[in-house]
Amino acid sequence: MDHDAFPDPGSMTADLPLVTDELTLNMGPQHPSTHGAMRLILRLDGERVVSASPDIGFIHRGMEKMAETLTYLQYIYLTDRLDYLSSMLNEWSYCRAAEALAGIEVPRRAEYLRVLAGELSRLASHLVWLGSMGMDLGAFTPLTYTFREREMILDLLEMLSGQRMTFNYLRIGGVARDLPPGFADRARAFLDYFAGMPDIYDRLLSDNAIFLARMRGQGRLTPELARSHAVTGPNLRGCGVALDLRRSDPYSVYPDFDFEVVTRPEGDALARYRVRVEEMRQSARIVRQALDGLPAGDISAKVGRVFRPPAGEAYARVESSRGIQGFYLVSDGSTQPARCRIRVPSFANLSVLPELLRGVHVADIVAIMGSIDFIVPEIDR
Repeated sequence: MDHDAFPDPGSMTADLPLVTDELTLNMGPQHPSTHGAMRLILRLDGERVVSASPDIGFIHRGMEKMAETLTYLQYIYLTDRLDYLSSMLNEWSYCRAAEALAGIEVPRRAEYLRVLAGELSRLASHLVWLGSMGMDLGAFTPLTYTFREREMILDLLEMLSGQRMTFNYLRIGGVARDLPPGFADRARAFLDYFAGMPDIYDRLLSDNAIFLARMRGQGRLTPELARSHAVTGPNLRGCGVALDLRRSDPYSVYPDFDFEVVTRPEGDALARYRVRVEEMRQSARIVRQALDGLPAGDISAKVGRVFRPPAGEAYARVESSRGIQGFYLVSDGSTQPARCRIRVPSFANLSVLPELLRGVHVADIVAIMGSIDFIVPEIDR
């Protein structure tokens, strides 16, 4: 066969413009890297993201409406189901709002116990994120380490509350029970063991060239963009803004504790990783101070079996694992809230994701999305 009889394909297309079509791709809602039932609608030009639109609401449960059908006391256990990795902190913001309605002053010992439980919950949440983040990028070993330490924390919280995930430990006016025998010694033993673990996690990932290449410079968030989307928590502190309610708007007994507000100036996925690793060290530091300085006294204020706050409204917030979480309650003088509205950090943090994903490669979506650390159940509520 005379191959010279066929024209050169290159000569046929050399003068023609390259025309490509955009592709719409659904990432999820059932996808191993979406961290929950959420759909990401992607418009792609080849391997580049033209736009990304989160589609939420797949597990909406009407958490705010349910508050109007239960008494103030009955609703506490439902708050655990918002951010299920930081259940103690959900309970705390709700109880603070209810206490503000009734003008209740929480005993000092109860406040220390709340700090103790809340910081252990924050530490456990960051451990889940760290292990999952590494696994998303192909590093499986950190997950086996972080979940081992998380189990130790859940053992402590189980001693405290009787539960391992949805604790129902806080009460309006204080906490449900005091420290059980042996808790303080076991907690200190864990803190001694954990002291060197963040350095090990850091070596496993920060010395990993693949991890660094996939995180550094990705999903860069500026302070202006973060503020415009009401981003809070480690994501905001990862772009240099030192907003932490425990320092910026102190509540409970946090002024008693010595700890640092961790920030990084870079604003990328790697900065958000480094903020959370250092925050684990700071949470462990606070827990040790709470154990050492635990005052004597009551664990709850005098609150009747029937809680009936006067008519009015109140808003209270805490620094949750993912940012500012708050409850707005309206009372009509009955035993049930007339209105409940929940401000969750994951909703605002997720809203900035389309900006961070515009123009990146498809392969970088998982790293950027994982670095935001959102919880879908609290978004959908």
